[in-house]
Amino acid sequence: MAGSDNFGVEKGMGSRAIEWMNSYSREKKKEFEARLEGYQISSKNFGNFEIISWTGNWSDARKIILKVSTKLSIKVIESGYHQKDNLFLSFFGLGKEFAKVYKKGNYIGTIVLGIRSGKWYIKAEKPG
Repeated sequence: MAGSDNFGVEKGMGSRAIEWMNSYSREKKKEFEARLEGYQISSKNFGNFEIISWTGNWSDARKIILKVSTKLSIKVIESGYHQKDNLFLSFFGLGKEFAKVYKKGNYIGTIVLGIRSGKWYIKAEKPG
């Protein structure tokens, strides 16, 4: 079963989003469970996000994070994208991880994430 800690939901909406996503996944019998990580990241262009971790199926996770963005009219970060030539480096925390930012289910930009002391931070961002 896959898992990650690199998705995010709009600050102030974390608990509500987690509750909705977990309820939706149980109802639809999807392999997905999310929880808040207890820290935030800040973006100049997109605002602040609460980081969430999840376990389950990658495909289900991506669909559910987009669905919660639409249903709750919030911004979300959908991460897990890597440059193909740097996949090896990313396993050791040396590569870049890219994330798409969505608002109400619509793509609004991209951010580049880095990791420091086990926590994600934003290296760069670009409105879409």
